Amino acid sequence: MNRISKITRKTKETDISIKLNIDGNGDFEIDTPIGFMKHMLELFSKHGLFDLEVKASGDMSVDEHHLVEDTGIVLGQVFDKSLSDKKRINRYGFFILPMDEVISTVAVDLSGRYAFCFKCDFSRDRVGDLPTELIYDFWNAFAQNAKVNLYIKVENGRNDHHKIEAIFKACAKALRMACEIDEKLKKDIPSTKGIL
Repeated sequence: MNRISKITRKTKETDISIKLNIDGNGDFEIDTPIGFMKHMLELFSKHGLFDLEVKASGDMSVDEHHLVEDTGIVLGQVFDKSLSDKKRINRYGFFILPMDEVISTVAVDLSGRYAFCFKCDFSRDRVGDLPTELIYDFWNAFAQNAKVNLYIKVENGRNDHHKIEAIFKACAKALRMACEIDEKLKKDIPSTKGIL
């Protein structure tokens, strides 16, 4: 089964290309001008065991919003494309991840339908060069374009870096579980509808 896709999206605001191998080894090559976003995508790749190539540029003279949100859009699209008909996948994934004083809970359903819930409060406006408000926008854009139900909740936590890192790692782990092949399903789709 070949679950590898590449999508390029170019607008007047951003130019983003992402290649994804769902069944990878966690190898990554990330090129984006936002250093903290680069770090988050690298650990997302490593902890999800997704091979990920990202080349993203945009109108940083305006602000970081377009680039971060559009990267979420393309990452969602490339997941949706790579999963194709979703035969034999687990469909559901969840993970509770400790990151020092933080606990992050993520649950995902690769349902073909969009729903998004995000519960996390930040105390800082920015972590490094990334505005914390854009974490919501990134994962919301991902969920819309991957056509998934995505639930993210962060409890406890003093350090916003830890909170964001816990979110990206827990999302990687939950998505890994949801994307994995269940041998017992043979050629079936995990839905009584017969389609996802």
